[in-house]
Amino acid sequence: MYNVLLIGNGAREHALAWKLSQSKLLNQLYITPGNPGTALCGTNLNIPANDFDAIKKVIWEKDIDIVVVGPEDPLVNGITDSIQSDKVLKDVIVIGPNKAGAMLEGSKAFAKSFMQKYNIPTARYQSFTHTQFKEALEFLKSLQPPYVIKADGLAAGKGVVIVPTLEEAKTNIEEMFSGKFGEASQKIVIEEFLQGIEVSYFVLCNEEQFVLLPDAKDYKRIGENDTGLNTGGMGTVSPALTISTPEFTERVLNKVIIPTLEGLKAEGISYCGFIFFGLMNVNNHPYVIEYNCRLGDPETESIMLRIESDLIELFVKTAKKELTPDAIQISNDCAATVIIASKGYPEKFDKGFEIIVEQDKIQSHLFYAGTAIKDGRLVNNGGRVMAVSSLGKTLQEALDISYQSIQHIHFENMYYRRDIGQDILKRLNTV
Repeated sequence: MYNVLLIGNGAREHALAWKLSQSKLLNQLYITPGNPGTALCGTNLNIPANDFDAIKKVIWEKDIDIVVVGPEDPLVNGITDSIQSDKVLKDVIVIGPNKAGAMLEGSKAFAKSFMQKYNIPTARYQSFTHTQFKEALEFLKSLQPPYVIKADGLAAGKGVVIVPTLEEAKTNIEEMFSGKFGEASQKIVIEEFLQGIEVSYFVLCNEEQFVLLPDAKDYKRIGENDTGLNTGGMGTVSPALTISTPEFTERVLNKVIIPTLEGLKAEGISYCGFIFFGLMNVNNHPYVIEYNCRLGDPETESIMLRIESDLIELFVKTAKKELTPDAIQISNDCAATVIIASKGYPEKFDKGFEIIVEQDKIQSHLFYAGTAIKDGRLVNNGGRVMAVSSLGKTLQEALDISYQSIQHIHFENMYYRRDIGQDILKRLNTV
């Protein structure tokens, strides 16, 4: 039996906590800092995800066997190195890469250079520092619109802009170099725009082995029909029917996943954890848009519903290098997640509105994100508030269940997209 510490406080962590709590190998589950949803699955500990000293103290005091790191910040800041370099904690299993491995997400420039070095298909690009404004403009002029500009560092999922004109691209570069995303945008990556359909693939891996997790399609724009500002994600479906075909998946494995893992090994980077591959399907060929060194959010809320294997057993096999392709069982059912957000997100929004949930009328799993308990009441406390996630025999069924459940959730200034999965359903109906 294992004591597990899960780090993070979003809907991704609630979904992970929900799945971990079902394990036959679980003794105690702790979540730091957690949220009102994770408190239903284990014990929340009020410790920030980047307070490494306090986290290490908890690992020792609670006799933790496995640490699962949800968000990117602590990984990029070196939490895995901090735990594994501690003589007392060196045998603790950490699901999450070391600082070197986390650079796949921590630096867009590093990731693009890595892809180029190991012949992993990606868009043409160049990176620039804040002192190279003129050079950045010259490179922009060599590209065709629209223009893709990325902050090099972490920007909470908001550091990527796609703009239709050279003038808007110039303005965005000026804003980034002027500190729009702090240190994260003192260096930027400009790359050519790829015309295709986005899809997310995931692996759980160690230095030698990996298993492929369910794929998903994420809907990042705030507005319906993929309009408006980029967000952390407004919904997902899994699998990405009509996009993640067997032929495409085979190419992803051979041209992207295996070369990435071989590249990490060649670089001497020890990697134990998840890798997210943000891909563009261009005429059934994969191109990498980005890497994440952890599971995506809100993809996790969909893919956890489809993983039938015991998650702790998978983590132990990963750490012990006993991971085989048949170690994971995945449901053939479809999953759909719709994000309920605070109106105004990803810009300004109001907090503190009471959330009323008619639980007896809801068939979906509700994974909590930006929520808090105030005076004994559940209130909204962030931009993305809740992930309404459902499993169905068909994608239409899964979506219907999620949207029916949303009718029984209420708070002031509540917002959600009504078109999640509709693009896939249209393609399915025309096949």
